[in-house]
Amino acid sequence: MNLTIADAKSAARALRRSLSATGITIGHSQALELVAQQLGFGDWNTAAAALNAERSGSGPAVPVLRIQDEQLARDFYLDYLGFDTEWEHRYETGWPLYTRIRRGDTVLDLSEHHGDGTPGTVAWVPVQNIRAFHAEVSARPHPRLRPGIDSTAPGGPTMEVTDPWGNVLRFCEPVS
Repeated sequence: MNLTIADAKSAARALRRSLSATGITIGHSQALELVAQQLGFGDWNTAAAALNAERSGSGPAVPVLRIQDEQLARDFYLDYLGFDTEWEHRYETGWPLYTRIRRGDTVLDLSEHHGDGTPGTVAWVPVQNIRAFHAEVSARPHPRLRPGIDSTAPGGPTMEVTDPWGNVLRFCEPVS
């Protein structure tokens, strides 16, 4: 369920407004109870606890990969692998870059800051269709890379690429 407590309370307000327009008046707590029942909970307290638990759960991990040259990182991650920049941060002009990149559901942080990440890190990245991804990347040749697909890799067919700092990305089409 992707609803939050704020969503449920908003639904209760909308319910009260809709009913009021037809001449029916109910209190906010009664509207909350009705919304909770519509969501499949026995009462509002149970719904609130469940919605709070879902919201406070952890999300996917975001690997931080150490980079040492901004332009090389852009060439590799954006131009070659097809990631997009979500945001960038520097404390001041000319200082080290910290950036978040995304490709579909895959999110990576890249950092020029000493101590962030360790060159040589390995990240396992699930993909829906490894052959389509391989064809896309192969259409943008890289001067140092000609990745293939290892169909015998544990977990499923895998394409492995190494960035200019020795970080390894294992793109894998998981088998169930």
